[in-house]
Amino acid sequence: MTRRIESIRLGPGPEFDLIRQFLARDKEAASRLGDAVQVGPGDDCAVVDGIALSTDLSIEGIHFRREWLQPEEIGYRAAAAALSDLAAVAARPVGILCSLACAGDDAVAIAPRVMDGLRSAADGVGAMLLGGDLARSPGPLMLDVVAVGRADSPILRSGARPGDALWVTGELGGSAAAVLAWQRGASPADAARQAFARPRPRIREALWLAERGLVHAMIDLSDGLAGDAGHLAAASGVRVVLDAAAIPVHPAAAHGPERAGLRLGLAGGEDYELCFAAAEGAVEAVADEFRAAFGLSITRVGGVEEGSGVWIRDAEGRVAPLELHGYQHFGEETV
Repeated sequence: MTRRIESIRLGPGPEFDLIRQFLARDKEAASRLGDAVQVGPGDDCAVVDGIALSTDLSIEGIHFRREWLQPEEIGYRAAAAALSDLAAVAARPVGILCSLACAGDDAVAIAPRVMDGLRSAADGVGAMLLGGDLARSPGPLMLDVVAVGRADSPILRSGARPGDALWVTGELGGSAAAVLAWQRGASPADAARQAFARPRPRIREALWLAERGLVHAMIDLSDGLAGDAGHLAAASGVRVVLDAAAIPVHPAAAHGPERAGLRLGLAGGEDYELCFAAAEGAVEAVADEFRAAFGLSITRVGGVEEGSGVWIRDAEGRVAPLELHGYQHFGEETV
């Protein structure tokens, strides 16, 4: 499988406009690399000679605050975010590398515990710590985690077809509900805090679906269903229509006004669940088996049509462009 590196189709937003600008000059490099690169920029992982690679940056004050998490949870969460990209392409994990930058005092008091958490996340999916880098920094604590996996037949964002159904695993908005509670000076519900601090990369679930040939296109929900569905739609050249009533909002996010819960479910981000397109009727036949195997819900949330963008259908059946977008690092407030 070869993907042309110059064909970069990401969803809208200033962050992704910047990425497109970064990569605009790579066309000549793509022609020189030949068949070594099966998947280039624009998907959850690059794939080079069957090896899936992804990197994920976690910065104090942007992705987490120390008063919210224990050091072990900081490391676990950073690794889980990177490993989730392997799940998105149905890659089998091999290992992770971590570059850690911290202040001198933190090197003794914090860094070993952070690395324990990172190693725990890797162990949980059968991966190992392969190496990394350590540097002193006068600024905030930072971790850059590289995930490495095997992907002989990676599932990309670009395979959705008109007529497909769109599905998600798990519940959405729990992580965002925790952040919202902390920002308001409250303690989040235990389930919401768990969703934020210890997200589970859906590696086993992605492999289960891929092995049964069910998935046409897939992405992990790091920036929120609204934004990530936009990436899937852009990559596949289709329109995604979400059903508002079907979105599986996390119980911690569902408290309060109905539309507030739906908003967190659509745009809260950092759920690290899977969103995938499959042929009409294909998943229904195995949905109960999936739930039994993983103790995890799986929900049809919409469909794929000809067109472009992400649209939403309300309870009365009216369809309109979805105005919500996923998290953006440029143009949005940080945590």
